[in-house]
Amino acid sequence: MPRTLPEPPVEELDMTAILTALVDPARRAIMKRMVEGPEPFDCSASTWCETLGLTAPTVSHHFRTLREAGLTRTVVDGRTRTISARRDDVDGRFPGLLRAVLGPG
Repeated sequence: MPRTLPEPPVEELDMTAILTALVDPARRAIMKRMVEGPEPFDCSASTWCETLGLTAPTVSHHFRTLREAGLTRTVVDGRTRTISARRDDVDGRFPGLLRAVLGPG
């Protein structure tokens, strides 16, 4: 049975936490790709390692940071994890923030 990893509710999204998460270029690249691309993403680190030139533990750290900031939702189904951007939640709380930070998408 699929389960969603802990994430802050919309009313607790914090702009400082979001901007802190997005200050890192790799996390901005991940979010930009997620916002622009079809969802959800298979979050296997190997795919992202090639794209970003990072190690699997580093990619996992970036995914966790984005989730804990409230930018993404991670669903676990057995050994599979899928990630989706929480665009509507973030835009509802901070209209235009993702577009301002990530650029048009």
